[in-house]
Amino acid sequence: LAVKDPTAVERANLLNMAKLSIKGLIESALSFGRTLDSDYPPLQQFFVVMEHCLKHGLKVRKSFLSYNKTIWGPLELVEKLYPEAEEIAASVRDLPGLKTPLGRARAWLRLALMQKKMADYLRCLIIQRDLLSEFYEYHALMMEEEGAVIVGLLVGLNVIDANLCVKGEDLDSQVGVIDFSVYLKSDDDIGGKERNVQIAAILDQKNYVEELNRQLNSTVSSLHARVDSLEKSNTKLIEELAIAKNNIIKLQEENHQLRSENTLILMKTQHHLEATKVDVEAELQTYKHSRQGLDEMYTEARRQLREEAQLRQDMENELVVQVSMKHEIELAMKLLEKDIHEKQDTLIGLRQQLDEVKAINVEMYQKLQVSEDAMKEKNEIISRLEDKTNQINATMKQLEQRLQQAEKAQMDAEAEDEKLKQEYVNKSESLQNEFSQKEKQLLQLETDLKIEKEWRQTLEDDLQKEKETVSHLRTQTQEIVSLKKEFLKLQEKNKQLKSVCEDQEAALQELASKLSESKLKIEDIKEANKALQGQVWLKDKEATHCKLCEKEFSLSKRKHHCRNCGEIFCNACSDNELPLPSSPKPVRVCDSCHAILIQRCSSTVP
Repeated sequence: LAVKDPTAVERANLLNMAKLSIKGLIESALSFGRTLDSDYPPLQQFFVVMEHCLKHGLKVRKSFLSYNKTIWGPLELVEKLYPEAEEIAASVRDLPGLKTPLGRARAWLRLALMQKKMADYLRCLIIQRDLLSEFYEYHALMMEEEGAVIVGLLVGLNVIDANLCVKGEDLDSQVGVIDFSVYLKSDDDIGGKERNVQIAAILDQKNYVEELNRQLNSTVSSLHARVDSLEKSNTKLIEELAIAKNNIIKLQEENHQLRSENTLILMKTQHHLEATKVDVEAELQTYKHSRQGLDEMYTEARRQLREEAQLRQDMENELVVQVSMKHEIELAMKLLEKDIHEKQDTLIGLRQQLDEVKAINVEMYQKLQVSEDAMKEKNEIISRLEDKTNQINATMKQLEQRLQQAEKAQMDAEAEDEKLKQEYVNKSESLQNEFSQKEKQLLQLETDLKIEKEWRQTLEDDLQKEKETVSHLRTQTQEIVSLKKEFLKLQEKNKQLKSVCEDQEAALQELASKLSESKLKIEDIKEANKALQGQVWLKDKEATHCKLCEKEFSLSKRKHHCRNCGEIFCNACSDNELPLPSSPKPVRVCDSCHAILIQRCSSTVP
């Protein structure tokens, strides 16, 4: 026969004892009650079995005085592996009555059972076998599969609620002996299978509820994390919005600077053109007086024209570059506006509930202020544009006058050339070459004039565009005026409604006062009726004398009866009269109760 490994047998025995103790503890707890005290015998046996399981395969550590073999070392590791176990370890170290490591380990096991996390703590230990190898042998129960099985059985103890007092107990000197008589079968155990099935179903339900609670706690923590991340992203979006607004302001300033530079460049070009025209006129006058310096003047004029043409081309290129830069800036601005609008939509979606609380009157007032500010700004822009158009028209007129003068000078020069040709036909070929050069220069001047005409057309196009913008701004101002009128109408309606409400409140107050007076009168009448409930009207035969003057009734002294108190008076005594709106004549009133009197005409009164 094959000899079994004694360590394997020990592990199997300890596993079976752990199964029996856990099963017996759960069954007895369900029958006795869910909350258990420290004096409960099955609970004490469970702690003894757990000590034996944890002690199995422990390495002996040498100390100064003796050999040390305790389970407090591996249990102390849980504090590092599982952060929630720090509270248990700290409370165990702070207990005053504990002096030995074994007592601390026993207190740790009791606190872990009360927290219902013993299985979680031991599972962390079993996973880290590299750390356990410092305290246990390789054949120990905690290093083998039996340890994992015991951890799985400990999950069932979450059904039990333990209320243990660790502070006053002597945990250092307890003797850990397993009582096997508790786990021997009896006849009662055989008949309790149905109860065990019910207990197992209850335990399964309890475990399911606890797992649901854990899942809900994890979802709550994840939702909190998502809320925090959303708040952070919201703050980031607000910061990005502020940065984008600052960038927009900077770009607008750069745009204004570029426009001012563009105007300066245009002014410089105009000054250059004027200077060149003045030079051309001076050259023409000198050409009339002296013919010897014609060649030099023509060469200088030609050179200056080329330089000016080059300068003008450079300026046009710079203008094209600036226009392209302007378009790029506008595109960037549009993209930034789109991003800002998208971010604002997200912010608006989060703050719609706050925006709905705002009052309509405040919004209309803000709109009116904004429209007035826009009106002022647009009026200023219109005035500026009109000034610019006037300036451009003046410059255009000056340019036309200068063009006419240049054309006249050209005509004079052509006439003089023709005269010179007629006078000096017989001169040498050198003069003919000079004339040919002059004609070429005239052609160049004509091309320059064509270029200036094209530039004039471009300026006219710009003027038309500015006029269109002015018309658009005027339409916007008209819309703002219409909105202002509508706002004034709404204010008038609001005032009317307020006046109507005030009138209605005053009418309600008057009605309330009248109702209170009528209620008081009704209560007085009810009290008088209660006081006179026992009285009975007298018969006509019995009533022979007046109640006040005690004289007999006759044809001159007629009977008058009070419908309220039942008294009978004569017409001489009942002189109290009150005017009523429903009757043309005044009505007689009783002296005692002030009720209306009725003249008795029959012998019997109901």
